[in-house]
Amino acid sequence: MRIRDMIVEGRLDPGSRINEVQLGKSLGVSRTPLREALKTLASEGLVDLVRNKGAIIRKFALVETIDMMRALGAIEQTCARMACEIASDQEIAHFRATHDEMIADYEARNRLAYFKLNQQLHQLLVDMSHNETLARFHRTVQERLRRVRFIGNDRPTIWTEAVKQHIEITAALEVRDKERLHLVLERHLDLTLRRLQEVSQESEL
Repeated sequence: MRIRDMIVEGRLDPGSRINEVQLGKSLGVSRTPLREALKTLASEGLVDLVRNKGAIIRKFALVETIDMMRALGAIEQTCARMACEIASDQEIAHFRATHDEMIADYEARNRLAYFKLNQQLHQLLVDMSHNETLARFHRTVQERLRRVRFIGNDRPTIWTEAVKQHIEITAALEVRDKERLHLVLERHLDLTLRRLQEVSQESEL
């Protein structure tokens, strides 16, 4: 969805009202499908639909964002342990293939394509636990944090460090090393939280 990408990339500012007429013209779509798209984005927590004002790009308080990130981290660490025990070899091979595709986007400096595969990898890790309740909750919160997670890798040094950690995550998963995987995921979360603290001082989340 192009509107979602615009929000994620920061082309629509947090707290700003979406001009449906202007946006519809720029995207070449009529008002009806545009409003349906906005309803979908509202269900994902990316916009707020306000009576008599329309769609407003959602702003997140730092405390709220950190709480959601910690929740995601806890789910991923729990599910990663389960995945090491019960994921099939085919599932892990698919994770590796997706990881390699993501690395190719990193090397090409295609940040949006990298980000989408990155989000897919985090969800795949949870899905391999075969716990649908945890996977559903993770999916819901991850949708809300799309933009926040995207801007978390806006600095080359942070992006490079995140990639190194993903390489470690994939290697640990392939040998089903639960303890090593847990530790790398903790470091991965810490990196994200540190960057969020920095971003919150520079711009709105």
